[in-house]
Amino acid sequence: MEHYLEEPFTKDKVKEYKAGDTVYITGTVYTARDAAHKRISEMMERGEKLPFDINNSIIYYVGPTPARPGKPIGSAGPTTSYRMDAYAPDFLDSGQLMMIGKGLRSEKVLDAALSNGAVYCCAVGGAAALMAQSVKSSELIAFENLGAEAVRKLYVDKMPVKVVFDTDGENLYESGRKSYLEWNERGIL
Repeated sequence: MEHYLEEPFTKDKVKEYKAGDTVYITGTVYTARDAAHKRISEMMERGEKLPFDINNSIIYYVGPTPARPGKPIGSAGPTTSYRMDAYAPDFLDSGQLMMIGKGLRSEKVLDAALSNGAVYCCAVGGAAALMAQSVKSSELIAFENLGAEAVRKLYVDKMPVKVVFDTDGENLYESGRKSYLEWNERGIL
């Protein structure tokens, strides 16, 4: 099934999404990888003002390449999500709505997503130029010294992602693997 998610982003909107659904996001998405997550986590521990409001936020695990002239961003493919697993539960407990990356997540992250009504989505790895086409503006908002890993505020238009882990606890990586094995046993593949 396909969905179009537009700001304001809320838990009520994403609770309808099921593992395997495609979502086209329009609105503000923040970029943050492991180094930025570490710094934001430390700021949270110290009770400092964060670079952006985590509540109902969407964070894309990406370190974009420099923008070419006339473009808001360079290639913007997802990074491997498990690098954020040490920090993700605290972000989810603070109200983060959606994580976007690629690859498997720890049980601790999935449990935190489930208990907080959040979803994990994957962006297509290897299609960084395609993903960048959805980005209409990019503003560096924190940690400039991290280079590609600095936190950016992106405005995206119909950025395509696939729901991997939904608010009911369904995990596409598990159900997809199970279906594949069943089809393979029946000689369909």
